[in-house]
Amino acid sequence: MVVRGAPAIAIAAALSLAVEVANFKDFNGTSEEAASFIELKLEYLVSSPPTAVNLSDAAKKLIEITSNAASTTIMPESVFQAYIEAAEIMLDDDVASNKAIGSYGPRFLQDQRKIVPRFSVLTHCNTGSLATAGYGTALGVICALHAEGVLERAYCTETRPFNQGSRLTAFELVHYKIPATLIADSAAAALMKESRLSAVIVGADRVAANGDTANKIRTYSLALCAMHHHIPFYVAASLSSIDLSLSSGEEIVIEERSAKELLHSRGGLGEQVAASGILVWNPAFDVTPAYLITGIITEKGVITKNNDAFNIKDFVEKAAGKSTA
Repeated sequence: MVVRGAPAIAIAAALSLAVEVANFKDFNGTSEEAASFIELKLEYLVSSPPTAVNLSDAAKKLIEITSNAASTTIMPESVFQAYIEAAEIMLDDDVASNKAIGSYGPRFLQDQRKIVPRFSVLTHCNTGSLATAGYGTALGVICALHAEGVLERAYCTETRPFNQGSRLTAFELVHYKIPATLIADSAAAALMKESRLSAVIVGADRVAANGDTANKIRTYSLALCAMHHHIPFYVAASLSSIDLSLSSGEEIVIEERSAKELLHSRGGLGEQVAASGILVWNPAFDVTPAYLITGIITEKGVITKNNDAFNIKDFVEKAAGKSTA
């Protein structure tokens, strides 16, 4: 949890390896061996977060780039330089993608709710600059709403047990001088019943081909509450968070965290508060079914439903400039 947030994990991994290869003084090997060295390192890094897809997506792209570089040069230094440049481009691209998400989100929300002059939005976990390369996804949309003068108030959950909402999201909202209120996780339904919300916007660690979305634990509960109270529920995520190889959320591997996070205060960092001997189930994520999601805000636009279903593959292919059969 030193680095957390699916986009930030991917960028930190890519750049950390870039630092390592940049500091090589003498690499005794061929260009092919340099590419193999990078591939092995990336495969090791990918083994860390089972739920988020961004890192594995970044690794595949970087392996392809270094493999292509190795096929065109005999100099291992050139392969390393190609990797470094690709990692730096990924950093810039992630920030640009987040800003694009931030631009599409407010525009779409205002088009959908034209009679609402100002929006109050609930978000969960942390999806801002501290979870990405910069700007953020769901929190980026909230920042954009604020910048356009149409945000009434942002609400953030504390996000137990590790408290990413109270420790990180609340910090970012205060830093950006956005009118914001922190609530207990268990207060979300009561907040919705009070008719104080215009929308719920969350991030994503992995989106399956049908739109099922894995995100921080309790996202599913928020989506159920939102549907019950007729509040639109949006996922804000870059296309790199979409995994078309998975047909549904049932195939997403859910990481389970240490029991200490629940047994001790401060997300496991403080003193023990639970009874010794009690068993603990502590999944870090849950999967929100696509039927509970109103739309998915990406850097290429908002994916909406046609006949109550997302056609994400078609959207991704069109975004990539490919023809769809």
